[in-house]
Amino acid sequence: MKKFFDEVFSVVISVVIALVIFWVVRTYFFYPFRVDGDSMANTMIDGDRFVLSLTDDIDQSDIVVFPAPDGSGDEYVKRIIGVPGDTIEYKDDVLYINDEAIDEPYLDSIKEDYFERFPDDSTFTNDFTLEEITGETTVPEGMYFVLGDNREVSHDSRYFGFIDADSVEGTTHFRYWPFSDFGSVQ
Repeated sequence: MKKFFDEVFSVVISVVIALVIFWVVRTYFFYPFRVDGDSMANTMIDGDRFVLSLTDDIDQSDIVVFPAPDGSGDEYVKRIIGVPGDTIEYKDDVLYINDEAIDEPYLDSIKEDYFERFPDDSTFTNDFTLEEITGETTVPEGMYFVLGDNREVSHDSRYFGFIDADSVEGTTHFRYWPFSDFGSVQ
């Protein structure tokens, strides 16, 4: 009888240790995340599933998850365009950060789709400056300027301004669903 209880105790301890390890990894390192919406198409499609890293440093062009600024409880997925100290301008469909033209290859497929649907349009992203949108000439310390890749439908910093760096829940670099798109995300 003692041997039986020793084995049960051993199994219970193993399960508890496994659950604690799972909780620590999910709470402090990464967790699964599901995309809801089309604001990041064609990079991320509604229903795609990713690993959200909670420990990565955040850089320009990283894809981040943060709570919707309107307090709705939704989570937004957007791309970091401006980091503290950056000036931002969109002119003639070209992104300029600190007066330098920035290549955005992640927009190629969505732009192609857009111009097939609207051949008379000449720009995918309307012209703007950071100052026109936010009243600031540079991105303030502790803040980010974010845009969705699907500029046509994305509700992003053009509408709600900067996001607080502390509100960022994590970055996404790896898609695990659908299997046909398994792998890293740019």
